[in-house]
Parts: sequence; C-alpha cells; structure tokens
Amino acid sequence: MKLRMWKCVLLLLLAAGAATARAERPILIHSHNDYARCVPFYQAYAQHAASIEVDLFLHDGQLLVGHDEEELSAGLSFEKLYVEPLVGLFARNGGRAWRDSDETLQLMIELKSETDPTLQAVTALLDRWPEVFDVARNPQAVRIAVTGRVPAPEHFCDYAPYVRFDGAWDADYTPDQLERVALVSANFRDFSQWNGKGSIIPSELARLCKVIDRAHAWGKPVRFWNAPEGTTTYYTFYNLGIDYINTDRPESCAAFFSDFGNKNFRIGDRRAAEGGVTGTKRLDKTTRDFGGFQNDKLQLSEGIDVYVPTYRNDGGRGRVRNVIFLIGDGMGLSQILAAAYANRGLTTLQMKHIGLQFNNALDAFTTDSAAGGSALATGERHANRHIAMSVDGIPCPSLSDYFHEQGRAVGVLTLGNVADATPAAFYGHSVERDNSDELTRALLDGRIDLLCGSGIRQFEERQDGIDLVGELSKRYAFVRSVDAIGGDGRPVICIDERMDEAAEEANLSLLADATRASIEKLQQRSRKGFFLMVEGAKIDYAGHSCCLPGSVIEMLSFDLAVAEALKFADANGETLVVVTADHETGGLVLLDGDEQSGRILGIYTSDDHTPAMLPVFAYGPGADRFCGTYLNTEIARRIRELTR
Repeated sequence: MKLRMWKCVLLLLLAAGAATARAERPILIHSHNDYARCVPFYQAYAQHAASIEVDLFLHDGQLLVGHDEEELSAGLSFEKLYVEPLVGLFARNGGRAWRDSDETLQLMIELKSETDPTLQAVTALLDRWPEVFDVARNPQAVRIAVTGRVPAPEHFCDYAPYVRFDGAWDADYTPDQLERVALVSANFRDFSQWNGKGSIIPSELARLCKVIDRAHAWGKPVRFWNAPEGTTTYYTFYNLGIDYINTDRPESCAAFFSDFGNKNFRIGDRRAAEGGVTGTKRLDKTTRDFGGFQNDKLQLSEGIDVYVPTYRNDGGRGRVRNVIFLIGDGMGLSQILAAAYANRGLTTLQMKHIGLQFNNALDAFTTDSAAGGSALATGERHANRHIAMSVDGIPCPSLSDYFHEQGRAVGVLTLGNVADATPAAFYGHSVERDNSDELTRALLDGRIDLLCGSGIRQFEERQDGIDLVGELSKRYAFVRSVDAIGGDGRPVICIDERMDEAAEEANLSLLADATRASIEKLQQRSRKGFFLMVEGAKIDYAGHSCCLPGSVIEMLSFDLAVAEALKFADANGETLVVVTADHETGGLVLLDGDEQSGRILGIYTSDDHTPAMLPVFAYGPGADRFCGTYLNTEIARRIRELTR
C-alpha cells in the first residue's frame, strides 16, 4: 500500500512538473536545503526548479544527506534520494532533465565533511553515469556545482572537468579558475538586514548591487542565501537582476514566476512570448467563439490620450435629456489602477463625482454577470443566472423599457456578444442566461433602436423554425459593420464580428468608434433624448484568463469609449454619464510598478468573479447624486429619478 501511494505521489508531482515546465520562466529557482522537503528532489523537480541543493556528508564510507551529522541515516543516501531519480528521469526523457524542455538542471552539492575525500566519493559515484552527469558526453547533462567546503581555486583543476564550483564575489580568480565557477553565491546578511517587507534601504541596496554587478561582469549568475522569502522578495530580486532565487518554498516561488508575461505590462515593451494564446476559448455559451488573447498582440507601442472635461454642467441641477451608461464588465479598482499607471492617466479618473457600490446577488454572496448586469439594468436585486427577471419568473422593467416608454431612443452596445448576460439584461428577460434564443427573440418587440456587438451565429441559427434575421430585418436595418450604424434612419441591429476579438493596437478604438456612431444614430431617432448602454465586455475575459496585459488593453479600449461619452456630454450640456462595473473578475492585486515608465506587476487571486466593492463615476447634471456608498440597484433608480 505504501509503495502504491508513493508512486501516485510521484506521478502527480511529475505531471505538475510537466505543466510548469511549459510556463514562461523569467528567473531561476534554487531549491535550498532540498532534502528538507516532504518529498526530496521530486517536489522541487515538479516545480521546474533550475537548481536543487543537497547537503552531503561522507560518513563511514557512505554519502549521506543531512544538515548535521547527528541526523544522518543510512536510508537517506545521496544515491537513493538524488542520483537514482535523475538516472531514471534521463532514461525516460531521452537524455535530458525534462521531456518537454531543453533547459538544464543544476545539482548543487554542499560538502559538509572534509573536502577532498567527500568530493572524490561524489565523482566516483557520478562517473558511473556520464550520460547523465558529464556535459562533455551529453550537453543536456545535469550541471554539478559544489558549494560549502569548496576547494581552493588553485585546486579546482584537481577534480573531474564536469564539476564546477560556487564562487565568491570578492575572489581574484584567474581566467582558468573562473571557467570552473558555476555561479556566485553570497550571504545576504553580510550586505543587508532587510526582512522582505517594504524596500531595501539605499546603502544596503548599493552593497547588494556591487555583488550583482561583479558576478555579471564575470558572466556568472548570482544567488544570495540566508535571504528573506515572500512575494516582495521575489519581485525585488527579479528587479535587481538576481539570477537564482534561493527558496525554501519552491511551490510558492514557482507559482509567482509562472506565466510571468501575463503578470507584467508596460506600454512600449514587446512580450517575451511571441506565440500562443492566453485564455479560455469558451467562457460560457454565448462567448464560445472568443479566441482568447493572442500573446503576440498583448502590447501597445504608445498610450492613449486622456480627455479632460470642461466640468461646465457637472453636478448641477440642469435637465437630463440623455444618459450614457458605461459598464466595464469585470472592472474593479485594481483594473482601473493598472491601466491608469500603465497609461499615466485615464479619462475615467477625470470624473469628480465618485461612489462605491455593493454588488451581491440575491441568492449568492458573489454575483455573476446576469445578476449584476440585471441589477444595473432594472434597479432590482436578482438571483444569479437570471436576466432581468425575478425568481418567480416575472419580468423586471429595465432602463431600456423605461426610456422607450418615455419616447426616448434606446441603444445597447457591447464589445462582445450581444446575447451575453450584461447587454441582454437591457433588452431581454429570462430565468436562465443561457436561454439566448429566448433573449434575442425579445428584439422582435422593437423596444430598442440600436443593438451593436458580435454573435452572428446566434442570429443565423434557426430558432424554433423562426428565421430570426429575416424577421428582424422587417423592423431593423440588419448590418454587419460598425461603419454602417448610421444607415437609412431605421432602427439598426449591427452584428460586427470584430467586436468578438480581443482589443489590440489595430482595433483599440473600435468600441469608441461604435460609441460615437451610436450616439449620432440615437440623436437621429428621437428629439426627446436617448439612453445608451456601452459595455466593455472583455475586461471580464482578461480576469477569467488571469491576463494582466489583456486587462490593461481592454481597459484602455473602454476608456476611449468613456472619452467619447464625456466629449458629447460637454458639447450637449444635458447628458448624464455614469461609469461602473457589474462585478470584479480575478481578484487582481497590484504588487509593484514604476510611475515613470508605467511598468506594472500584478497577480490574480482567482479566475472568477469576486464580491469586491466597485467604483461608480458620474459626470454631468445630477452627477453628485452618485456619490456615497449604496447597493448596485441604486444606480438605475437614481437615473430614473433624474430623468422623470
């Protein structure tokens, strides 16, 4: 039973290692005192550690693993714990450490007993498998690095050529001796007393940089042992250019540095990963055609302009003829802050009237887009998965219904699928968000003047024998491009499949262009004013995909649409603009950044929605009514009050 359980553990660890090996690695992980792990060697190997350290004694003719001599045991032999696993892996992986990677593995051996006899015993053992440990025989072989009781530099040449040594930063090596140095290690406490929180004081930082610069001038990687551990240490050492992170927690360290390209962003930087896709192809039924975030396009050569409003009619008691309601799906404060730092400003943050909304669903602490979007659309709390409909199956009138009855034009615009939960809440009613047939058939009622987004599949598939496109074409101009929104004066349904694509440099202004065209269209439709809902749908997708670059770029696309709304509000003088979110997605936490360069570093704590409070920004007549703290249902109610 114990043997079977042990084999299961090894299989799980190896599977985890294979997955981790494919992740983007910006830094090398050194598993310090690896023999102290619950599962020595395999635990670090599963995290794709680039270097694994073992303390070694020559005791009664045996090479035994342990920190102190009194803890040595015949069952803890170097051969059993490290050599045999490596030999077996190389046989299975075709002569390399990892089957799916050409990266090499370093085995660091700390000599705890007398140098020469211990090292001679080590090489006598390793010489039995030159294809695993001798780089002259196999370029993919394990790199052997000796630390601890390192021989004097003049004796480096006395040992097998594949054995290299841990170097001292202040040594004076000859060129031949330097060739035998594998890396440079130093005791962190000799240079700094930093505890891993906050920042390293400048004088200590200068001393650390001196060591790093000396090692790199030699062309050698550098490692600091006896250093603090934790998230702040990891990104601080990364920023300093330290090559090996010395860790006693390889799982935590590997998790932090895995997929690192999706945790960093700076406008003007090209991503290291040029290929591949980040994200889930199918998030739910209506977004099944989304292709994910293309890694080679998760970059911008320059930022976007920030529009500064005039504030002439901001917060006053003037008439509200028009309402532009912008919803950043999945947009929390961290998403806004990340984009603001990266772009060094946002139009959204120019709005002076700010509130905070709670967004819990009626039946759950954390809302989905159906309940969150429906609360914003109707002013009533909803159960998850319900689209503007009560738990008893009674339709709840939305803002679209309200403004339609007032004779004002109504538009629903999304940078996503028009049948997805948030836009659907502004024109349809259902107890199930996946009932997209039922939702889109609601368009036959003709209660909106404009619908724009992606999702042509939903319209072209016959619904209970109904030719939906044909029926809708009797009432609407059915067009396939944002450029055709203006049309012939009739109500319009625009299904432009470009709206399904992730935002990138080439299409960054698409939502803003559609917002501007939608405003013009709705002005034509009614002299009494209009209501327009604009959704930035894929901020949410980026959160589900744990993709910080995607989140920033989608936020900037959304901010351009906010700018169009504010420009119109300034020119019109009777327009209220409200900007908020239906929920936050991903639990994004910003960890580090640089104000001057716009570099940001953030991690996601989830790949799903969170119950975080959300900001509400307002501009124009009545904007001051949106300050304070309230339930998300208050937003629609206050919009109604201001437009009666």
